[in-house]
Amino acid sequence: MKTNIFQHLRLAGFPLGLGLTSVLVSGTLNRVMIVELGIPAAAVGAFFALPLLISPLRIWLGYQSDARPLFGLRREPFIILGSLAAGLGVVGATLAVLRTPSLNAGVVAVVVAAFLLYGAGKNLSSNTFEALLADKFTGEARPRAVTLFKVAMFVGIMLGALLLGKALTPFSPSRLLGIAASAVTLAFVLAVLGVTRQEPRKASVQSEVAAAKKVPFWETFTELVWADPQIRRFFIFVMLTVVGTLGQDVLLEPYAALALGMSVGATTSLTAVWGAGTLLSMGAAGMWMVKKFGYERVVRVGLILGVGTFAGLILTGAFGLTAIFWVLVFLLGVSTGLSASGMLSAVIDFTTPARAGLLMGVWGVAHNLGQAVGGLVSGGIVDLVRSLQGDVLLAYGLVFTFEAVLLLLALRLLNRVNIREAKVLSESMEPAD
Repeated sequence: MKTNIFQHLRLAGFPLGLGLTSVLVSGTLNRVMIVELGIPAAAVGAFFALPLLISPLRIWLGYQSDARPLFGLRREPFIILGSLAAGLGVVGATLAVLRTPSLNAGVVAVVVAAFLLYGAGKNLSSNTFEALLADKFTGEARPRAVTLFKVAMFVGIMLGALLLGKALTPFSPSRLLGIAASAVTLAFVLAVLGVTRQEPRKASVQSEVAAAKKVPFWETFTELVWADPQIRRFFIFVMLTVVGTLGQDVLLEPYAALALGMSVGATTSLTAVWGAGTLLSMGAAGMWMVKKFGYERVVRVGLILGVGTFAGLILTGAFGLTAIFWVLVFLLGVSTGLSASGMLSAVIDFTTPARAGLLMGVWGVAHNLGQAVGGLVSGGIVDLVRSLQGDVLLAYGLVFTFEAVLLLLALRLLNRVNIREAKVLSESMEPAD
């Protein structure tokens, strides 16, 4: 399907809004709940883990969008409905914690329900948006589209961090509530404007719906998806890669402060440096690298660069090489961007017209669970080693070594992944663009 520049710009509205909502939740609301409202960090961590922990719901939601159209459409209504649910969840959580001076059972129940609603909405909308991209683009246009719209989400995160930081100065509960409501409203409007009339209106939709509906969900998942060794290998590969590249996500700033003595302002800038490397590499990979070299080579370069970067991070901490540390953080972003872009291109190759929603749900679960496991395991290793030894370099060095080993395992497993052998692809092979 031919897509003009205006349609591309409209489509970018959804990931921009998704990035804005994400930074509102994981950045702003997270900090306010712990610092300004004094809610225990363990409780806040549990709240914010819920959207990731319910990510297996994505597979069922993907199946529903494949097999149960709303108003004759399989993608647009589900994206809009998910965006609305996510926004209501964010506002509900904000209202609950701001209107109550202390946590009690009732407030906890409301906050849990709000985060579950946010997680369900985010999983539904983002998963179905990726399926929409699989429906809309074919051939070489697919990996470019998926990568570039992921870049748009990162741009939304970076812009959201800047704008929300300024808007919340000075902080007040009423200001936060107003900004939260405004941000989720903007994200919802961007979603509606972005995806309306974007779903392909094609004659084959009814046959694709019939193919998806023919086999019940659980039978589809167990016999057609999980029974396939190629899909199982690729699922594990995605998890290994995500844990290996993102397990350090919450550890770089504390490591820089404790091992290199960097100030709060300096460590805060690390995210921007890492993000710049990620955005540049994802953009380059999406525009030409995947097309020229293939996604496997792009992923391999990203994984090998990540292994070397983690070794360098350990050495910079041991020898106090602050200037080199900045370079390595940028390279870590490049590694993350290359491996993510190549992996996204592989994911999009694993889809079919009849099963795009369900299969995107499978890869979304692998990513989200990998991100959750990475944060929990990495933080657990640091806390355990520091409580036993008190050695900062040993604690963080073990985490970086652990992540490097996972990337090496992912690199080896990639040799055994052959997407074209997946049984699900034999259901409906589509022609290249």
